[in-house]
Amino acid sequence: MAEAQKRLSHTTLKRRQRFHPKRDVRPAVLAKANRLAISAAAFIGLSFLAIVILQAVLG
Repeated sequence: MAEAQKRLSHTTLKRRQRFHPKRDVRPAVLAKANRLAISAAAFIGLSFLAIVILQAVLG
């Protein structure tokens, strides 16, 4: 394990990407998109469960 750490040079280790205002999407926009994606996934999942329950009750 120590040998693997010696083989990795300083430049190959990935640095933490910082927010760049002209290149990157704003963090607030990403948070809003994440909330939208989670709510859409929850809606699809609940719809699926409702259809399965309805089919079990009716059929």
